[in-house]
Amino acid sequence: MSRRFEAILCDIDGCLIPESGAPLDAEAFVRLAAHNRRAIAAGDLPVITLCSGRPQPFVEALCRLMSNTVCPAISEMGVWLFDPVTERAAMDPAILSAHKDGVRGATRWIEEHLVPRGIFVQPGKAASISLWHPETQVVMDLMPTLVEVFAREGWPLRVSRTVQWVNCDLAHISKGTGIERLLAKTGLKPGQLAGIGDTPTDLAIRDRVSFFACPSNAAPELKAKADYVSPFKEMDGVLDILARMTM
Repeated sequence: MSRRFEAILCDIDGCLIPESGAPLDAEAFVRLAAHNRRAIAAGDLPVITLCSGRPQPFVEALCRLMSNTVCPAISEMGVWLFDPVTERAAMDPAILSAHKDGVRGATRWIEEHLVPRGIFVQPGKAASISLWHPETQVVMDLMPTLVEVFAREGWPLRVSRTVQWVNCDLAHISKGTGIERLLAKTGLKPGQLAGIGDTPTDLAIRDRVSFFACPSNAAPELKAKADYVSPFKEMDGVLDILARMTM
Protein backbone atom coordinates (compact mmCIF):
# COMPACT_ATOMS: atom_id res chain seq x y z
CA MET A 1 0.00 0.00 0.00
CA SER A 2 1.42 3.41 -0.97
CA ARG A 3 0.93 6.30 1.41
CA ARG A 4 -1.28 9.24 0.60
CA PHE A 5 1.08 11.75 2.26
CA GLU A 6 4.78 11.63 3.04
CA ALA A 7 4.58 13.70 6.22
CA ILE A 8 2.11 15.37 8.57
CA LEU A 9 3.08 18.69 10.15
CA CYS A 10 1.41 18.92 13.56
CA ASP A 11 1.22 21.77 16.04
CA ILE A 12 1.81 20.90 19.70
CA ASP A 13 -0.24 23.04 22.14
CA GLY A 14 -3.95 22.51 21.68
CA CYS A 15 -3.25 19.50 19.45
CA LEU A 16 -0.83 17.01 20.98
CA ILE A 17 -0.97 18.44 24.48
CA PRO A 18 -3.46 20.64 26.36
CA GLU A 19 -3.07 24.42 26.22
CA SER A 20 -3.03 24.29 30.02
CA GLY A 21 -0.23 22.76 32.07
CA ALA A 22 -2.16 19.50 32.41
CA PRO A 23 -0.21 16.26 31.88
CA LEU A 24 0.26 15.02 28.35
CA ASP A 25 -1.38 11.75 27.33
CA ALA A 26 1.58 9.36 27.54
CA GLU A 27 -0.38 6.41 26.14
CA ALA A 28 -1.36 8.44 23.10
CA PHE A 29 2.28 9.36 22.47
CA VAL A 30 3.09 5.64 22.56
CA ARG A 31 0.54 5.23 19.75
CA LEU A 32 2.14 8.07 17.77
CA ALA A 33 5.55 6.47 18.23
CA ALA A 34 4.23 3.13 16.96
CA HIS A 35 2.72 4.94 13.95
CA ASN A 36 6.07 6.58 13.12
CA ARG A 37 8.05 3.36 13.54
CA ARG A 38 5.73 1.66 11.05
CA ALA A 39 5.81 4.67 8.71
CA ILE A 40 9.61 4.59 8.63
CA ALA A 41 9.97 0.82 8.40
CA ALA A 42 7.18 0.00 5.95
CA GLY A 43 6.71 3.27 4.08
CA ASP A 44 2.92 2.92 4.02
CA LEU A 45 2.04 5.72 6.47
CA PRO A 46 3.01 9.41 6.65
CA VAL A 47 5.61 10.36 9.24
CA ILE A 48 4.28 12.70 11.93
CA THR A 49 6.56 15.64 12.65
CA LEU A 50 6.15 18.92 14.52
CA CYS A 51 5.58 22.55 13.56
CA SER A 52 5.36 24.60 16.74
CA GLY A 53 6.13 27.83 18.52
CA ARG A 54 7.64 25.86 21.40
CA PRO A 55 11.38 26.18 22.18
CA GLN A 56 13.69 23.91 20.23
CA PRO A 57 14.66 21.55 23.11
CA PHE A 58 10.98 20.83 23.83
CA VAL A 59 10.27 20.05 20.17
CA GLU A 60 13.35 17.83 19.92
CA ALA A 61 12.27 15.92 23.04
CA LEU A 62 8.81 15.27 21.60
CA CYS A 63 10.33 14.14 18.29
CA ARG A 64 12.31 11.56 20.22
CA LEU A 65 9.22 10.53 22.19
CA MET A 66 7.29 10.12 18.93
CA SER A 67 10.08 8.07 17.28
CA ASN A 68 10.45 10.62 14.50
CA THR A 69 13.97 9.80 13.33
CA VAL A 70 13.73 10.99 9.72
CA CYS A 71 11.65 14.13 9.15
CA PRO A 72 12.78 17.65 10.19
CA ALA A 73 10.72 19.52 12.79
CA ILE A 74 10.03 23.25 13.09
CA SER A 75 10.29 25.02 16.43
CA GLU A 76 10.09 28.53 17.87
CA MET A 77 7.70 29.61 15.12
CA GLY A 78 10.23 28.96 12.36
CA VAL A 79 13.43 30.04 14.11
CA TRP A 80 14.82 26.49 14.23
CA LEU A 81 14.73 23.47 11.94
CA PHE A 82 15.69 20.31 13.79
CA ASP A 83 17.01 17.41 11.72
CA PRO A 84 16.60 14.12 13.61
CA VAL A 85 18.92 12.35 11.15
CA THR A 86 21.93 14.50 12.00
CA GLU A 87 20.61 15.38 15.48
CA ARG A 88 21.32 19.05 14.78
CA ALA A 89 19.16 22.17 14.91
CA ALA A 90 19.81 25.05 12.51
CA MET A 91 18.65 28.63 13.04
CA ASP A 92 17.14 30.33 10.00
CA PRO A 93 20.08 32.06 8.26
CA ALA A 94 17.81 35.04 7.59
CA ILE A 95 18.08 35.89 11.31
CA LEU A 96 20.96 38.35 11.49
CA SER A 97 22.80 39.89 14.43
CA ALA A 98 20.68 43.04 14.16
CA HIS A 99 17.51 40.96 14.51
CA LYS A 100 18.89 39.22 17.60
CA ASP A 101 19.79 42.63 19.05
CA GLY A 102 16.16 43.68 18.59
CA VAL A 103 14.92 40.60 20.42
CA ARG A 104 17.38 41.24 23.25
CA GLY A 105 16.30 44.88 23.49
CA ALA A 106 12.64 43.92 23.63
CA THR A 107 13.40 41.27 26.25
CA ARG A 108 15.18 43.81 28.46
CA TRP A 109 12.20 46.19 28.17
CA ILE A 110 9.77 43.41 29.08
CA GLU A 111 11.91 42.34 32.04
CA GLU A 112 12.01 45.92 33.30
CA HIS A 113 8.40 46.94 32.71
CA LEU A 114 6.25 43.79 32.57
CA VAL A 115 7.89 41.06 34.64
CA PRO A 116 7.41 43.10 37.86
CA ARG A 117 3.68 43.13 36.99
CA GLY A 118 3.52 39.34 37.02
CA ILE A 119 4.18 38.63 33.34
CA PHE A 120 6.09 35.37 32.79
CA VAL A 121 8.62 35.03 29.94
CA GLN A 122 8.86 31.50 28.54
CA PRO A 123 12.43 30.18 28.94
CA GLY A 124 14.48 28.60 26.19
CA LYS A 125 13.76 30.84 23.22
CA ALA A 126 16.63 32.20 21.12
CA ALA A 127 15.06 34.72 18.72
CA SER A 128 11.53 35.33 19.95
CA ILE A 129 9.60 36.06 23.15
CA SER A 130 6.48 34.42 24.58
CA LEU A 131 4.53 35.97 27.45
CA TRP A 132 2.01 34.51 29.89
CA HIS A 133 0.00 35.55 32.94
CA PRO A 134 -2.25 33.42 35.16
CA GLU A 135 -5.11 35.76 34.25
CA THR A 136 -5.04 35.42 30.48
CA GLN A 137 -6.77 38.73 29.75
CA VAL A 138 -3.98 40.61 31.55
CA VAL A 139 -1.39 39.53 29.00
CA MET A 140 -3.78 39.90 26.06
CA ASP A 141 -4.47 43.51 27.06
CA LEU A 142 -0.74 44.24 26.68
CA MET A 143 -0.72 43.55 22.94
CA PRO A 144 -1.37 47.15 21.77
CA THR A 145 1.34 48.43 24.11
CA LEU A 146 3.83 45.89 22.82
CA VAL A 147 3.08 46.83 19.20
CA GLU A 148 3.56 50.52 20.04
CA VAL A 149 6.82 50.02 21.95
CA PHE A 150 8.33 47.73 19.32
CA ALA A 151 7.53 50.21 16.55
CA ARG A 152 8.90 53.15 18.56
CA GLU A 153 12.16 51.37 19.36
CA GLY A 154 12.60 49.87 15.90
CA TRP A 155 12.52 46.28 17.15
CA PRO A 156 11.40 44.11 14.17
CA LEU A 157 8.84 42.02 16.05
CA ARG A 158 5.23 41.18 15.29
CA VAL A 159 2.76 40.49 18.09
CA SER A 160 0.24 37.64 17.97
CA ARG A 161 -1.63 35.42 20.40
CA THR A 162 -2.51 31.82 21.05
CA VAL A 163 -5.16 30.72 23.52
CA GLN A 164 -3.11 31.66 26.58
CA TRP A 165 0.12 33.23 25.31
CA VAL A 166 1.23 36.40 23.54
CA ASN A 167 4.04 35.78 21.06
CA CYS A 168 6.56 38.35 19.92
CA ASP A 169 8.27 36.94 16.83
CA LEU A 170 10.64 38.38 14.24
CA ALA A 171 8.50 39.86 11.50
CA HIS A 172 10.20 37.92 8.70
CA ILE A 173 10.20 34.53 10.47
CA SER A 174 7.15 32.29 10.85
CA LYS A 175 5.94 28.73 10.67
CA GLY A 176 5.64 29.44 6.96
CA THR A 177 9.33 30.21 6.53
CA GLY A 178 10.11 27.15 8.61
CA ILE A 179 8.03 24.96 6.30
CA GLU A 180 9.78 26.45 3.25
CA ARG A 181 13.12 25.43 4.80
CA LEU A 182 11.76 21.94 5.50
CA LEU A 183 10.63 21.60 1.88
CA ALA A 184 14.02 22.76 0.58
CA LYS A 185 15.89 20.35 2.86
CA THR A 186 13.76 17.28 2.17
CA GLY A 187 12.75 17.85 -1.45
CA LEU A 188 9.13 17.28 -0.48
CA LYS A 189 6.33 19.21 -2.23
CA PRO A 190 3.23 20.74 -0.60
CA GLY A 191 1.12 18.08 -2.31
CA GLN A 192 2.94 15.44 -0.26
CA LEU A 193 2.17 17.11 3.07
CA ALA A 194 -0.79 17.21 5.45
CA GLY A 195 -1.15 19.46 8.48
CA ILE A 196 -2.89 19.73 11.84
CA GLY A 197 -3.35 22.93 13.86
CA ASP A 198 -5.63 24.81 16.20
CA THR A 199 -4.84 28.56 16.22
CA PRO A 200 -4.56 31.28 13.54
CA THR A 201 -0.75 30.96 13.44
CA ASP A 202 -1.39 27.52 11.92
CA LEU A 203 -2.77 29.18 8.79
CA ALA A 204 0.87 29.06 7.69
CA ILE A 205 0.59 25.28 7.75
CA ARG A 206 -2.79 25.33 5.97
CA ASP A 207 -1.30 27.39 3.13
CA ARG A 208 1.54 24.92 2.49
CA VAL A 209 -0.08 21.50 2.64
CA SER A 210 -2.61 19.67 0.49
CA PHE A 211 -4.80 18.48 3.37
CA PHE A 212 -5.41 20.32 6.65
CA ALA A 213 -7.40 19.26 9.70
CA CYS A 214 -8.24 20.61 13.16
CA PRO A 215 -9.30 19.20 16.52
CA SER A 216 -12.67 20.43 17.82
CA ASN A 217 -11.02 23.04 20.08
CA ALA A 218 -9.53 24.93 17.11
CA ALA A 219 -10.25 28.60 16.50
CA PRO A 220 -13.35 29.20 14.33
CA GLU A 221 -11.38 31.03 11.63
CA LEU A 222 -9.09 28.02 11.27
CA LYS A 223 -11.94 25.50 11.23
CA ALA A 224 -13.45 27.45 8.34
CA LYS A 225 -10.36 26.69 6.24
CA ALA A 226 -9.92 23.06 7.25
CA ASP A 227 -10.58 20.06 5.04
CA TYR A 228 -11.70 18.15 8.12
CA VAL A 229 -12.64 19.16 11.68
CA SER A 230 -12.60 16.36 14.22
CA PRO A 231 -15.46 16.09 16.72
CA PHE A 232 -12.81 15.42 19.36
CA LYS A 233 -10.45 17.87 21.05
CA GLU A 234 -6.66 18.00 21.37
CA MET A 235 -4.87 14.61 21.23
CA ASP A 236 -8.11 12.64 20.78
CA GLY A 237 -8.79 14.86 17.78
CA VAL A 238 -5.31 14.27 16.38
CA LEU A 239 -5.70 10.50 16.66
CA ASP A 240 -9.09 10.74 14.93
CA ILE A 241 -7.54 12.87 12.17
CA LEU A 242 -4.70 10.38 11.73
CA ALA A 243 -7.19 7.55 11.35
CA ARG A 244 -9.03 9.44 8.59
CA MET A 245 -5.81 10.43 6.80
CA THR A 246 -4.57 6.85 6.68
CA MET A 247 -7.80 5.04 5.77
